[in-house]
Amino acid sequence: MINCSKEFGYFHDEHVRLPETERKEMRERRKANQNRLRADLEAKEKPLPKRHVKQGSYAMHTMTQPPDKDPTPNYDIDDGAVFDRAALKGPQGGDMTPREARDMVRDALDDGKFNTKPETLKNCVRVHYEAGYHVDIPVYREFEDEAGNIRLELASSEWRKSDPTELTEWFNAAVINKSPDELNGRQMRRMVCLLKKFARSRASWNLPSGLIISVLVDENYAPNDGHDDEALHGLMQAIYNRLRFIGRQVYNPRDRTEELTKGTDDPKMREFEDRLAWALERLGDVINGTCNKNEALKRWNEIFNTDYFSQFIEEDKKAEANRLNILVASTAATAPKQWSP
Repeated sequence: MINCSKEFGYFHDEHVRLPETERKEMRERRKANQNRLRADLEAKEKPLPKRHVKQGSYAMHTMTQPPDKDPTPNYDIDDGAVFDRAALKGPQGGDMTPREARDMVRDALDDGKFNTKPETLKNCVRVHYEAGYHVDIPVYREFEDEAGNIRLELASSEWRKSDPTELTEWFNAAVINKSPDELNGRQMRRMVCLLKKFARSRASWNLPSGLIISVLVDENYAPNDGHDDEALHGLMQAIYNRLRFIGRQVYNPRDRTEELTKGTDDPKMREFEDRLAWALERLGDVINGTCNKNEALKRWNEIFNTDYFSQFIEEDKKAEANRLNILVASTAATAPKQWSP
């Protein structure tokens, strides 16, 4: 395989991983919403959240930068609000319905300062920001079951068992156990970010969620220390084989009864399989070593729909010109001198 591991490292650090300045902004908005929610509920003498639970790509540290062709931020942050079940009571003293609990949180967050009002969705309350991203706030109720275990239920179409910390703990443990390194978030996490970057590289593509991609990475990732380009290609091939020959259904790794996809013919999964097949075909010469370094970098540009790798193509051309100049000078210096009478 044409070695582009060095360039891949730069690409991940500069163009894929979310910069700390943007993560800080997301943390500030998370905290601002927590304060807004608590202040309004307290003023109205409504139940207060016991705690907040960060979840999703924010908690897993797999948030990525927006695509080159669409620089509008397209990432979000999930920050669950956990209430005590005994406190979530309606006006007649009965348990709040899931919709009532979500609407209570939505109303508390709507302080009139947002151009787009917070909205109640099926599994959360969404707060929109003009920059293009949003904060999702799932609502949970917590209680102790008959065995003395603490349980969480999500306010969805019904109150259903759901503990977001389980997925975060599962993913972070897998990253530590499977990665061959400890640098830049560890290789398995980098693979998730790179594959998400590929999946979001075209606005016209309709591919699966970051959680589904993370589960597929966990199932199919093989470590390759120091060679993220080879590791990503191997991962793409393994996931394609899995979807093509084993099946397209993906399940929650902490609850195998919960399917994350939509049946055996989920259109997003079929498209993911097709896009992976295209990428693998375009990378054929790179893998077989039947092209030069410049062509390999062009192919990676094509895969990620970027021009990031072009800067290294120019450097490679200069390096090649320097090598030729040195070779010519060396040849001239060592060539036998012509005899003259």
